Amino acid sequence: MMIVEGGRRLSGRLTVQGAKNSVLPILAAALLSKDQCRIRHCPRLRDVETAVEILRHLGCQARWEAEDLIVDTTVMDRCDIPDELMRKMRSSVIFLGAILNRCGHAEISYPGGCELGPRPIDLHLAALRTLGAEIREEGGSLQCTAPHLQGAEIVLSIPSVGATENAVLAACGAEGTTVISNAAREPEIVDLQTFLCSMGASVQGAGSSTVTVVGKRPLHGCDHTLIGDRIVAATYLSAAAAVGGEICLEGVSYGHLSTVTTALQQAGCRIQCTPEQICLWSDGALRGVSPIRTSPYPGFPTDAQAEVMAALLRSRGTTVFVENMFENRYRHVPELQRMGADVRLEGRVAVVCGVEKLHAAQVQATDLRGGASLVVAALQAEGITKVTQTHHIDRGYADLAGDLRALGAEIRVETTEDEVT
Repeated sequence: MMIVEGGRRLSGRLTVQGAKNSVLPILAAALLSKDQCRIRHCPRLRDVETAVEILRHLGCQARWEAEDLIVDTTVMDRCDIPDELMRKMRSSVIFLGAILNRCGHAEISYPGGCELGPRPIDLHLAALRTLGAEIREEGGSLQCTAPHLQGAEIVLSIPSVGATENAVLAACGAEGTTVISNAAREPEIVDLQTFLCSMGASVQGAGSSTVTVVGKRPLHGCDHTLIGDRIVAATYLSAAAAVGGEICLEGVSYGHLSTVTTALQQAGCRIQCTPEQICLWSDGALRGVSPIRTSPYPGFPTDAQAEVMAALLRSRGTTVFVENMFENRYRHVPELQRMGADVRLEGRVAVVCGVEKLHAAQVQATDLRGGASLVVAALQAEGITKVTQTHHIDRGYADLAGDLRALGAEIRVETTEDEVT
């Protein structure tokens, strides 16, 4: 659990960890190289460790050198992922396109992850079928075969990040050219494209709604540095905005989270940016902002909704949140209410009415970003708050407590027997 004593201002400089949502598809993409890849600035997360377990299960090698993860995929003697590894994280499905590319067949089960509502992988499967894969379900597992992938035009019904990534990875091994329309535009997909091109692939258009892949290019190992994690940056900016202080975050692009910084500026913060640095000043006296509606990038990120909500719990006025991405993305709200927050829910709408103060309580993280929001709230609360089930937080933050402590927070981690691991 995390034990947080509220009321401390935050100040200082911090380098933001590498992006979780970049490293997972990049580790899958490393399978295509049949070589050694060095991934620099790689965060040590539960989800990364799960991805490493998957690689080792497949016969590959992986080792850490300080903050670098070296992956050697020269040898790969399996093409299946067991159920226990698939259940550990939702992003495990991203290995499907890469395994199918390399082996011509793959066997996986349905993935796990945070319970945020239905996140079907139908779009992933439809994209792979368009490239020539045959996929059938047997007893909860997916049997996929594709001895000859063929380039095609793939039109996604919604700009799914995972389906875009899986399609790109499979298309790298297809004959001819693949064009993916209505592709997701997230910065992490641009990072994946950069990694693949460094290996010798021909991928263009990431960051736009049309991505083009020319398949069957000879690939090799490479050295790649991950972009900074924009959601981790949003968490720390939200924390400093809420309690007051002055922080500078390095290694993260302002353009990747401009919707978040715009909301915090509207709340009363002062923000200055350079291409690789964001600095925020706040007196802790925030005001309500215009309605925040989550949407695919470049819209307001659903992963930052909970943290910004927590920042505005003591604001003057009212803020309306509309969650358009996941139906169960407000599971943190009852826990915030335990701390005295006034948040009213109606379906996908949450109305935050600012209160004068929050009080300490024992609260439970129910998912990754919701757990981070409880920590942001605890930093503002009077007294000592205990946040349990922090294994959810560890899936996306390499050292949330350590980073916040470096900025002046009074926070520590204790291991308890009843904590789920």
